[in-house]
Amino acid sequence: MKNHLLGFFDALRQAGLAPSLGETLDAAAAVRVAGIERPVLREALAAALIKDHAERAVFDATFDRYFAPPAAPARARGLKPPREGEGAGRFGEAAGRGSPGEAGRGGPPKREDSRQAPEARERSAQRLAERKALAEKPFRALDPHEVEALDDLVAALSRRIRTRVARRRRTAKRGRVDLRRTIRRALSRGGVPLELLFRRPRPGKSDLVALVDLSYSTVTAAEFLLALLAPARTHFRRVTLLAYVDRPCPVSFEGGHVVPHEPFDMNARSDFGAVLRLLGERYDVALSRNTVLLVLGDARNNRRPHRADILARLQRTVRRVVWLNPEPRQRWDTGDSVMAAYARYADVVLAAWNPRTLAAAVERL
Repeated sequence: MKNHLLGFFDALRQAGLAPSLGETLDAAAAVRVAGIERPVLREALAAALIKDHAERAVFDATFDRYFAPPAAPARARGLKPPREGEGAGRFGEAAGRGSPGEAGRGGPPKREDSRQAPEARERSAQRLAERKALAEKPFRALDPHEVEALDDLVAALSRRIRTRVARRRRTAKRGRVDLRRTIRRALSRGGVPLELLFRRPRPGKSDLVALVDLSYSTVTAAEFLLALLAPARTHFRRVTLLAYVDRPCPVSFEGGHVVPHEPFDMNARSDFGAVLRLLGERYDVALSRNTVLLVLGDARNNRRPHRADILARLQRTVRRVVWLNPEPRQRWDTGDSVMAAYARYADVVLAAWNPRTLAAAVERL
């Protein structure tokens, strides 16, 4: 049973639920109490492992695959065991010799279950390995087939991000434990911490303004970021998406594609300095102390004025500036890159050069 549970936990992680170590320990303890009766076992594991009602469907599908009821043996159904050379499948020749009702009620012989389970696990492990390899590959090195395969990776990463963010928000509602105040209160009671004191919860949801570089060198990373942000919109009060090459353009992400809301030239020469200038002149973007300004770009400005002074003013206006660069750090400030000029006025600067690092950066938001 122990090995079966470990396989079940791995399957949940592959499905995107990602149970923590403490939750798996709770689940093992729940199994010891609940026993192996399927309905009771299902609810015991669900209580320990499910963190959000939206995860229930994935959990049930994985549970049914790992804890399927055993098939009744052929003799118990009044069927003759198949002779050598006869079909042994569920609808094989041997099963057909019984009555239609008997054949319909019966499941596949236990031996054929045992043969398919390793094959299913092998396919699942292969898919997981392919997904991990894709997540580690640089955006610039992805071929068109791999870019299309990013859709499945986005779905898996989005589930993980939703799960972890939902857990953090539950913690944020009550605040984190204030160890200093808890210990001080305990000292007045003989050193026994009878009461946990919590820090005040942070303010509510923030606004997000995302400036995303859609030039040729960063378009794959930009579309991947927008796909990850789409299901995360509920965690922000308001989301504003602006794409840019040499000027900002309002966009939306619909059906897996970027949809510009006005004429937009993706073949223009990159000019983030002009983008910053036009942002304040032409677009009514709500920027306040509750706004997170997210920039994705390689800071390659074609040797035009970088206008980092405008970013400095924006930094004083918003809650924080987060810059994600889809190039490895060793490429920053080489050629026409002016990353250092912008990094001075960003609160967080991260290298997000492959799907894994970009997903981790989104999770930090």
